[in-house]
Amino acid sequence: MMTGWYAKRTPDGSAKAVIAVTLLALLLVAAVPLALLAGVILIILGHVVGGLALSGGSVLAAGLAVALAGMSGMRHLRKLLSGPAVRVVTLDSSQYTDAAEPEGSHYTNVLPLDRGEYSEVR
Repeated sequence: MMTGWYAKRTPDGSAKAVIAVTLLALLLVAAVPLALLAGVILIILGHVVGGLALSGGSVLAAGLAVALAGMSGMRHLRKLLSGPAVRVVTLDSSQYTDAAEPEGSHYTNVLPLDRGEYSEVR
């Protein structure tokens, strides 16, 4: 019985791929400031083309990794939502509940305010 629960909780191959691509994207985005600093140092030392290539390449690689992680994550999310385990039910207007606070509050230390007594905090 526990093995069935554990099998349901472990990520499949597609989820592991999404996690790996997301971690790669985070790593590349975190490395961009270091690459920009290294590019500036290369430009100061006289290697202008190398510094610009390093800076542009790092930004381009991070952008592509983020785009790939986003696309694979959305595809994985669509696959999860279209599966038989998740049921999405739309509610019509008669099924919404009123979220207003009830009139008779059970709290004794609450002071009710009207609209004119609210203060705006900035």
